[in-house]
Amino acid sequence: MIFNKNKQLENMKEEIGDLLEEWRKFTLCFTGHRSQKLPWGFNEKHPRCKQMKETAKQKVENAILQGYIHFISGMAIGFDMICAEIVLGLKKKYPHISLECAIPCKGQEKKWNSELQKRYRNIVKQADKIRCLYDSYDEIGPECMLERNRYMINNSSMVIALFDGKPGGTAKTIEYAKQKGLNIEIIEP
Repeated sequence: MIFNKNKQLENMKEEIGDLLEEWRKFTLCFTGHRSQKLPWGFNEKHPRCKQMKETAKQKVENAILQGYIHFISGMAIGFDMICAEIVLGLKKKYPHISLECAIPCKGQEKKWNSELQKRYRNIVKQADKIRCLYDSYDEIGPECMLERNRYMINNSSMVIALFDGKPGGTAKTIEYAKQKGLNIEIIEP
């Protein structure tokens, strides 16, 4: 009797693993530079920023047309939040898509200015899923950001990146995505 239950549990684990792998095939995540590292800074009305947003929107919509239905944003200031807003905007046209906010730690937005906090909370409120990796930044420090990036890559088959070619967190995330065999779409700022 115990042998049968153990075998049933093993079969269930295998089936769940297969389902998660299948779901991953239809999941896309975003990585990119924070606003302060971009040529336009926080000025999202700058022509280069507007062009980047349009390019990102086209890439997301193309992904939807290819069958991608789940999108993960790391919710950092800059490209992450812009892409989350793009997905939320496209949900009007494609109501079957979903947005997941992969948050490295509770309160990541607390040191931001009130306008960015409001924007962040508005996105999180509209998200279909929220995954928070740590209760506080102090648990493991900056490593929580790397863990968030690994989580997104490990649960996706494609990544859209805003990347200028310079070393840093985005470069490390793209390198990890390459190691994991993800399809990578790069937008230059």
